[in-house]
Amino acid sequence: MKALLVDDEKNGRDVLRMLGEWEKNGISCLLEASDGEGALQLIEMEQPEIIFTDIRMPRMDGVQLIERLHAIGYMGKYVLVTGYDDYQFMRKAIQFNSFDYLLKPIEPEAFAEVLEKVTQAVRSARRYEEREAAVLEDAKRMRLEQQVTALCTKEAGNTSLLREALPQIERLDFTLLSFYQKHQPASFMDALADELQRSAIGDVFRFQQEEHMYIVLTAAGHWLQVENWLRQHLDIPVRLVQKPLPALEGIPAAFGLLRKKLAQHQYRTIRRLEELESEQRGQDIVTYVRNYYMEDVSLERLSKLFFLTKEHISRKFKQETGMTLSRFVTNCRMEQAKQWLEETDKTLYDIALLLGYQDEKYFSKLFKKETTLTPTAYRAKLREQEEKLR
Repeated sequence: MKALLVDDEKNGRDVLRMLGEWEKNGISCLLEASDGEGALQLIEMEQPEIIFTDIRMPRMDGVQLIERLHAIGYMGKYVLVTGYDDYQFMRKAIQFNSFDYLLKPIEPEAFAEVLEKVTQAVRSARRYEEREAAVLEDAKRMRLEQQVTALCTKEAGNTSLLREALPQIERLDFTLLSFYQKHQPASFMDALADELQRSAIGDVFRFQQEEHMYIVLTAAGHWLQVENWLRQHLDIPVRLVQKPLPALEGIPAAFGLLRKKLAQHQYRTIRRLEELESEQRGQDIVTYVRNYYMEDVSLERLSKLFFLTKEHISRKFKQETGMTLSRFVTNCRMEQAKQWLEETDKTLYDIALLLGYQDEKYFSKLFKKETTLTPTAYRAKLREQEEKLR
């Protein structure tokens, strides 16, 4: 907690500082200002929860200060301190919800009592705000899970709340987790939701029509990370079915398909560590090829880099991408060639060399096989289309 002492006399601030058992009452930062204007600047920067302010001060007095604080919606507590037992000051204090009012010279016992009460009031207000925030968050989560459930059952098609809740991700994986009736998965799923939100890769939603079913939406390419978390933290059995989700509008169809698979017992469980590590190696190989496709990425080189046999890499690569290594590399190179032909004036010879082809004619032959046009014709067609649009 932070507290601010406002008094134009240094001696007055010193007395308050000396009298208060600040740390005992949970105040770790004690600030000082010599008038109302200086106090306002400190309040804006430091946001103290408690203010003790003298009333009679130059430039801006204590009453003007609390009027300004009231006007800007300051939510902390303030205590007025004055040497004048003036009814007008007391009326102002009451009008602007001052927490208390102390007369100089300040009695140690009176100050200790006020300090204890005001810090307790701050704690109480904080607890109330936290409870209110928790209630609002629970209501928001319930509404979100209602929308996800309605999407799954085709009772609604609005994805606005879900779109706001998820990080900005183009491609998703849709996973259904089904637990057995005798188990209580809620605490695990809450923890997983917190982890996914913290990592900004997805979220978890309870399917409200079935107590033990949960929907997990995650960024494509991150499921291994999620499954590894489940392997480490989940100590109850779970049935898992999954499919890619190109767009949120595809949720009803994806849910229907995966629920059918569950009913037909076409599910799997959380994989063992060695299986996850094998899967991760497969993804690492694909990532490497995506990054270095313009270099020599033969099976032999990959075998040496990843300490796996050429046969294993070939099989794993086909599982991950649905293509052979050579097919995948050619696709990557041709997509890059199209981009350079469209956006640059690089020669065909330069493009061929940059893509790892020593023979310009061989590159042109491959390009035509992919696009039905030679690189020269492809570039000319693009330029012709640009001219028409002008």
